[in-house]
Amino acid sequence: MNGSFDVSTVVFALLAIFVVWKLRSVLGTRTGNERPPTDPFARRNPADAANAAPDRGNVVSLPGAADHGVMSSPRVDDPDRWKGFATAGSPVAIGLDQIVKADPDFAVSPFIDGARAAYEAIILAFAKGDRQTLQPLLAKDVYDGFNTAITAREQRGEIVETTFVSLATPKIDDVQLRGKTAQISVQFAAQSISITKGADGKEIEGSSDTVADMLDLWTFAREIGSRDPNWKLVATETGR
Repeated sequence: MNGSFDVSTVVFALLAIFVVWKLRSVLGTRTGNERPPTDPFARRNPADAANAAPDRGNVVSLPGAADHGVMSSPRVDDPDRWKGFATAGSPVAIGLDQIVKADPDFAVSPFIDGARAAYEAIILAFAKGDRQTLQPLLAKDVYDGFNTAITAREQRGEIVETTFVSLATPKIDDVQLRGKTAQISVQFAAQSISITKGADGKEIEGSSDTVADMLDLWTFAREIGSRDPNWKLVATETGR
């Protein structure tokens, strides 16, 4: 049989060539620019989510925050450019104008949406002692203060359970552009139910039947021109 013409061998060879060609046409070839496989069970990092979206630099980026898309800044000659956010000619409106002049990509509506999401996320994360969520949203000194309070609570064996009942639309209280640093102070009015339980599980503060009013003034800041699009919480006040 040596040297004889084996028809079956030729047929299988042709089939193999056809299969390889078909797979190549369906799967394509590697170019070196492919994205690595995504782990669907990996924990998402807020900073990664921000980098994946267009860097508009005007949204407090959070897990689950809506993608506001590209928004254009209002025209400086439009008297109603800050309608619903600031009175024409007011210090807040003037401050917003200064920020837009320094950063044309800034848009106030998505900033407010992001600030509202940040407020709720930070309050809940603080109650849970979730440092991983807090750290990218807070300036270092603010985070250090939150962390100290969480650590003291953990040492006492206390657990805090917080639920938002309502959260009104935030209002801009003050806007400053200091050098390249933009600062926007936002007033939040909310209602919540907060219960603190001791190490024995008994309630030591708050009640499930008590709705507390919350009035806070938080200041967010961002360096104009920074590659980081996120605003961070740099100061907090209560009862104003």
